[in-house]
Amino acid sequence: MTELGRREQDILALERRGFSGPGAKERAIREQLGLAPVRYYQLLNALLDDPRALAYDPVTVNRLRRIREGKRAER
Repeated sequence: MTELGRREQDILALERRGFSGPGAKERAIREQLGLAPVRYYQLLNALLDDPRALAYDPVTVNRLRRIREGKRAER
């Protein structure tokens, strides 16, 4: 199994941070990663299903998986 790429590591690092105020996270996504927020969330969602991401940062990945499952259950 190969390691996560730099972009994937950066995405998980961004998710570990806290953001104050509306739009702060989206601004960080654009400025730090050079991605549109929609693309960022597509990549993040795929990353949550990647076993390499779980091995790299289990706390963040499991937290985000719980949030995702909670949102799916609401639908």
